[in-house]
Amino acid sequence: MSVVNALVEIFQKSGFMSLSWQNWVMILVSFGLLYLAIVKKFEPLLLLPIAFGMLLVNIYPDIMADPLMMSSYEGTVDPNAHWYDAGVLRLIYAGVKSSIFPCLIFLAVGAMTDFGPLLANPVSLLLGAAAQLGIYVAFLIAIATKFLTFIPNFEPFDALEAAAIAIIGGADGPTAIWLTSKLAPQLLGPIAVAAYSYMALIPLIQPPIMKLLTTKKEREIKMDQLRTVSKAEKIIFPIVVTVLCVLILPSVAPLLGMLMLGNLFRESGVTDRLSDTAQNALCNIVTILLGVTVGATAEGKTFLDFKTIAIIIIGLLAFAFSTAGGVLFAKLLNVITKGKINPLIGSAGVSAVPMAARVSQVEGRKYNPSNFLLMHAMGPNVAGVIGSAVAAGFLLMTFGN
Repeated sequence: MSVVNALVEIFQKSGFMSLSWQNWVMILVSFGLLYLAIVKKFEPLLLLPIAFGMLLVNIYPDIMADPLMMSSYEGTVDPNAHWYDAGVLRLIYAGVKSSIFPCLIFLAVGAMTDFGPLLANPVSLLLGAAAQLGIYVAFLIAIATKFLTFIPNFEPFDALEAAAIAIIGGADGPTAIWLTSKLAPQLLGPIAVAAYSYMALIPLIQPPIMKLLTTKKEREIKMDQLRTVSKAEKIIFPIVVTVLCVLILPSVAPLLGMLMLGNLFRESGVTDRLSDTAQNALCNIVTILLGVTVGATAEGKTFLDFKTIAIIIIGLLAFAFSTAGGVLFAKLLNVITKGKINPLIGSAGVSAVPMAARVSQVEGRKYNPSNFLLMHAMGPNVAGVIGSAVAAGFLLMTFGN
């Protein structure tokens, strides 16, 4: 009997006894995301750490326990707790809440980004702007939740929360984290998970919308080769953009400034070591830490509620409208230029670099194997990065304190 009692006691102390049905649901979701990352190879560098962080926190919720709480299961404050009593991922998560990780990611993205396609075809700026449509549609939908008061225990989103949710439509995880931490930190977990998950799932989300809004003839359009951009243009561009944008919207300085600094490392030709570090070591380290901790915010007991589900749905609609906005505006430019622009590049106006541009390339090759849209799509793609950062700065200026 003593052996049996010991086994029973071990089982009672195990995680099996402490997990709720919400935890089991999120564990299954994490399995699905791991499958997409490993088997389907949907942006595995991003989706795999997010999925594993989600798995960890739902097996052992205390890994993200708040330092002021005795455990994630108990709502009582422990007066003897210190910051170092927090769960290990909660400590790393400070880099997300403080916006350090998003800014460092922007530094890395800037170092990896070639603004040449944008400079060679400045009309790409318009496509990048049009693809931010989902931000404003999502804001209106979030505000409209005030009409859902008939749902039990559902509190409508206020203006600050709506602005934070809206930025999901920019398809830019770092920007979403940065803005949400300023306007609605209580929603940081679900918004970050939604933004990064949808970014990783762009190869699933965008193609049906692109096909729906374009004709076979439009998808077959072959675009002319872009002009060669001089080194001087590439060096001047990040400096000019920083000065103009930060003077107009000072609040955007942390994100846009780091993006352009990284790009200047790349293009200046005198900081190769810094550029290499930003593109590789720094980017990889921050991606691991940010991905795992963002995934670890999806703990079942706090994640599966009406507000979170609403954020997930609104985020998906935002992605869809952003994709549609870019494609429809590209169709308009195609008419204006008398058939010189393939509307498929409009979907790359969302700022998921270079995922959205690759989707445009893949879809274009399906209908015209000789077509090479990648460089044309990179123009609106990098314009979308600037556009989403500017939109975040505008929302912060409008709704921030």
